[in-house]
Amino acid sequence: MSDIAINQVLAQMRTMASQATSEPKSGLDSVGGPGFSSLMSQSLNEVNESIQVSKGLAQQFESGDPTVSLAEVMVTAQKASLQFTGMTEVRNKLLNAYQEVMNMQV
Repeated sequence: MSDIAINQVLAQMRTMASQATSEPKSGLDSVGGPGFSSLMSQSLNEVNESIQVSKGLAQQFESGDPTVSLAEVMVTAQKASLQFTGMTEVRNKLLNAYQEVMNMQV
């Protein structure tokens, strides 16, 4: 089952990557303006939603809901963890790039 969750996360990442490359390159979008910020905002919202779903399923399972299986709880928790880790890595790369640009001599 974890392979299914990993494949779903990879499919979402591919979809987001194709959306990023298909955005129009005019005006502020070509220098990372609103297109980039909206993509990051959308990604953060999706990660947050995934974490909230995972927490909700865990609470349902803990309260004894028979419609929620342990496997489902574990898969959603792992999916949320992978998405959060991926977002953290993107943030770290962006911070490193920003620091490199700020350290450049003009």
